[in-house]
Amino acid sequence: MKQYYVYILKCSDNSYYTGMTNNIERRLNEHILGLNKECYTFDKRPLELVFYTEFNEVNQAISFEKQVKGWSRKKKEAIINDKGEDLKRLSACLNETAHKNYSGK
Repeated sequence: MKQYYVYILKCSDNSYYTGMTNNIERRLNEHILGLNKECYTFDKRPLELVFYTEFNEVNQAISFEKQVKGWSRKKKEAIINDKGEDLKRLSACLNETAHKNYSGK
């Protein structure tokens, strides 16, 4: 069965890059060697693989990659540090106008 991977790289400028591949070793080497000058990571080497997870279905991997790309830095760091239980708290809307925070003033 083919495997798909969603991964996060920590860049030299401390930013994170999220990607998806069906061959994590090959793709990581492409980033490290800077084979694509147009890639976000090209000018941000050296790079460190800080997270990856496997999927059996390509559509699940694509969906998760898109989800992670939209996350805040804190949410990305929660999964990097294996603190998945923090995701719900970090996802909570804290705006005053949110229904649970609305005081009706």
